[in-house]
Amino acid sequence: MRIDLLSIFPAMFEPVLGESIVGRARRNGLVDIRAVDIRAFAEGKHQVTDDTPYGGGAGMVMKVEPIVAAVEAVVGDEGGDPDGRVIALLSASGRPFDQGLAARLALARHLVLVAGRYEGVDERVCDYVDAEISIGDYVLTGGELAAMVVVDAVVRLLPGAVGNSESVLTESHVQPRLEYPHYTRPPQFAGAAVPAVLLSGDHRRIAEWRQLMGLRRTMERRPDLLLRAPLTDDEGRLLERTADRDGRMR
Repeated sequence: MRIDLLSIFPAMFEPVLGESIVGRARRNGLVDIRAVDIRAFAEGKHQVTDDTPYGGGAGMVMKVEPIVAAVEAVVGDEGGDPDGRVIALLSASGRPFDQGLAARLALARHLVLVAGRYEGVDERVCDYVDAEISIGDYVLTGGELAAMVVVDAVVRLLPGAVGNSESVLTESHVQPRLEYPHYTRPPQFAGAAVPAVLLSGDHRRIAEWRQLMGLRRTMERRPDLLLRAPLTDDEGRLLERTADRDGRMR
């Protein structure tokens, strides 16, 4: 997979995307990530990439010409084959980014992410992108952090990126449910004990307990997820049961 990150601050990416799972995936040849400086495509001595908005108002707007030139450069560099390519703009007005969208983007051969800045980008940029993406209902100073969130979520889904591939199948939001609570050594800490069921070695009981805890956590913290995917009959029957502190089901 190839990912091009278009920004006026390309140096922001490497300190994050050179580390951890994404960094290892790059070193192992699973993904080729390139940071592209939009300023290099701006005309004039000062390589200006923004201007005042038509109609007045506060702030500055990123100009259309350098962004489109940068997009066309990275697209042309790949040979101009549009199959498997996604060009996305990180924008507060975009569709919400979620695990389902991350999974779809992970199927792309070439992902181009454009990081907006200031009050936003000239609306005509949208004629050259396939999608606008927002990572949440809040405002950042620029799209670079949002682009890194997208890259991290996408790259970890690539085959071979995560050491134990099974772990990405059981995480929160892979299904519209939150994940169960986790514990590790020591078995006792400050009077709080690990649920006995996790120490029992009974894999059926452990799986049942984990599913119940995940469902309870979803209902308590993210009931909106149940609107997307209502409880199944099996989940409803499981929730009718209770589990004591040691994880014994009743």
